[in-house]
Amino acid sequence: MKKVRLLSLLSVTALVTTVLVTAPTVANAAPACDGKSPIQSCVGVTSDGAPYAMQVPANFNGTVALYSHGYRYNVDIPAGIPLIGGYKITNTPEPVPGGNAAVAQYFFSQGIAIVGSGFARQGWNPDSAIKTNVELIGTFKAQFPTTTKVIAWGSSLGGVITQGLAEKYPELVSAVAPMCMADNLAPQLTMAGDFLWGVKVLFDPTIKGGNYSPGAAGVAESYGDLVKVFTVMGKLQAALATGAWPDTSSATGKALAAAGVPSRSALLLLGLMAGIPTQSAHFDSVSGPEGALKLTFPLALSPALAILENGTNAAALAVLATQDVENQVGGAFFDNTKTDYSARVDGERVIFNAALSGNTVIDALLGALSAANPGAPRAVANPAAVAKMQALHTNTGKINVPTILMVGMADPITPAGASQRVVDLYADQYAAEKAAAIKAYQTSRSYKTPTNKLLMLWNTTPSSYTKFDAAGSPITSVPAAQGTNHCNFTSAQLVLVAKSLVAASSTGKLPSGGALNTAVRKAGNLSVDKGIRAPWLKSYGDNS
Repeated sequence: MKKVRLLSLLSVTALVTTVLVTAPTVANAAPACDGKSPIQSCVGVTSDGAPYAMQVPANFNGTVALYSHGYRYNVDIPAGIPLIGGYKITNTPEPVPGGNAAVAQYFFSQGIAIVGSGFARQGWNPDSAIKTNVELIGTFKAQFPTTTKVIAWGSSLGGVITQGLAEKYPELVSAVAPMCMADNLAPQLTMAGDFLWGVKVLFDPTIKGGNYSPGAAGVAESYGDLVKVFTVMGKLQAALATGAWPDTSSATGKALAAAGVPSRSALLLLGLMAGIPTQSAHFDSVSGPEGALKLTFPLALSPALAILENGTNAAALAVLATQDVENQVGGAFFDNTKTDYSARVDGERVIFNAALSGNTVIDALLGALSAANPGAPRAVANPAAVAKMQALHTNTGKINVPTILMVGMADPITPAGASQRVVDLYADQYAAEKAAAIKAYQTSRSYKTPTNKLLMLWNTTPSSYTKFDAAGSPITSVPAAQGTNHCNFTSAQLVLVAKSLVAASSTGKLPSGGALNTAVRKAGNLSVDKGIRAPWLKSYGDNS
């Protein structure tokens, strides 16, 4: 097999929009507007030092769309680091997703203004970002006093920020759309941390993987970890067909190798126990090349290849976000001393039995990763750091205003389960609202059905999409399939969300019925099927 190109971390390197305007440096001053027509541009800085950008059409109708961007590194990444090197910290304002021209054009055509902040702090920042957005809404209304409605949306971490804004300040927004929304901090970084811990324990014990030193020393340690992680993933990629183990493997890993355990099966198990999707940008889990591998490839190889692509993203997130959050809370917060990884894969060990090389291999791997094995030391958190982390902003999942969720079914960074959790919580919320309405009817004899406030758009993967060359090797140079990668949405899908936000803000009701179904079909690769279910992030089951 040819080597598979490692995923280039689109989840975190393609976050910065084209600079629409240059923000001034004077904080908390009135925005500076250029007065141009048909689009007027304004810039400014909030009281916390966050630059912002506004664009207002001449036919402004009183509605403004506030966009919150996703996670951006809070450290520069040296050019020598593979895949993501050369990144520079930026707080460029992002008034529409990725500077998408089709989205901006739609809003302007409707007389709707757009606004976005670069935020005062990069990295994990909901506490800071929500405050910035509240101030920014007030600043916009002061500058444009005919404002009547604010619609808010965001991607990834920006989805967390958007949901948090609607939970804490529902009076400020008419409708919201958290897209490819991250989960809360603990489950989100547990997913990434579980995978990184497994890579460290089996494939390279010199990876620090957390408990980084304070300040510049910890940043340097995270750089070293990135290099090691990408190196290990490259070695696993090169040996996927043979099952050979990296030469950096731990004593535990080498013992498994000596027992005949393929490295690809070990890699897959790490992905499954962390909850990483087994469909990725180029591997659909069902296709095989013509010939002898037609059936073997999807059963035995494709899941591991998907984890190779998705896991590279997850491990990089674990390194960079862990260092970021540890710096905020004052120490290590990831702790798997009580995690039962065997329980985590009870169902998957049956589904992926062939790719995991059978029960004997599965049991050997789980034994090697168990807390009883001194060769697989568990990560221990600092209790004070955990307490500080728990004090950071956490979304409850309560839906206060019309809300639109959209997520890829195989998003490796913000799994669909994060959105599924909100769907499930809202089902309980709606049932409670309905029960209250029935109880009120017994007194008033007037029944009012609660209004549905949640629309779930699933960005689905095609039925098959893995491509092979004439020699039967997978082709990974083609664009990522829909429903895979992080926040991998088309302009048509983003415009659909924008239109749905505008409609909901105008009527107080979300689109539904035939009109919605038609719009969803035209946008492509979306579904509103209520029968779709995505698993919650794995760590929620740890406490069940």
